[in-house]
Amino acid sequence: MARKTKKISELLWLFGILFVSLGVCLCNKADLGVSMIAAPSFIVAEALSVVCPFFSVGVTEYVLQGVLLILMCAIMRKFHWIYLTSFIVAVLYGYTINLFLFLFKDVVITAVYLRWLVLLVGIFLIGFGVACFFRTYLPLQVYELFVAEISKRFSLKLSKVKLVFDFSLLALSLILVFTLFGDANSFDWSSIYYHSYHNVGLGTLVITVLNSPVISLCGKVIDKFFVPVPAFNKLCKFLEIKY
Repeated sequence: MARKTKKISELLWLFGILFVSLGVCLCNKADLGVSMIAAPSFIVAEALSVVCPFFSVGVTEYVLQGVLLILMCAIMRKFHWIYLTSFIVAVLYGYTINLFLFLFKDVVITAVYLRWLVLLVGIFLIGFGVACFFRTYLPLQVYELFVAEISKRFSLKLSKVKLVFDFSLLALSLILVFTLFGDANSFDWSSIYYHSYHNVGLGTLVITVLNSPVISLCGKVIDKFFVPVPAFNKLCKFLEIKY
């Protein structure tokens, strides 16, 4: 049996931010539709770009995560100060996305098969990043925190809560894209398999279906080689949420 690497929890947290951000960026460059979780930020940022360029994808991302955090507290009927650290992670994640979008801004992928290949790579990077987040004691993004807290609070299976959450955000993305833009009639819907409509497309549906299974698969791979033991036990205790 292979020897597992321990005291890796903090590194997994860093992997979570980097891999999810890079995966979202690759899905965007594939132009087949970003993930249902990232879609609202891309849609709102595009809609606001004409009147308020400051609202980049990254800024819109952490603003929307802030709204989700408030919603979570309302559902949980409680507030814990540690929840605010997840908003800090959302800010860090937002600017990391902006960095990757800037680095890849000149990348154009024309071949359809390459777009789908890049999308699949993006899906697995996102899945790996989310699986890393779920195995660390450090603050999660609000998305992962929402799923984890609702699952614990109501004793629900994590994978099922995640699936419902994903499809809820898919529905929200569709509502936003058809509400904020009035050009649906001008879009060639026969090209949906190789182009997205305001960052929502066939790829978004594929990601929604594959997201939970990919996260589960990546989690099993991580557990096979790593033991997410904290390197800083006192910090771990300090950040622990007590129910």
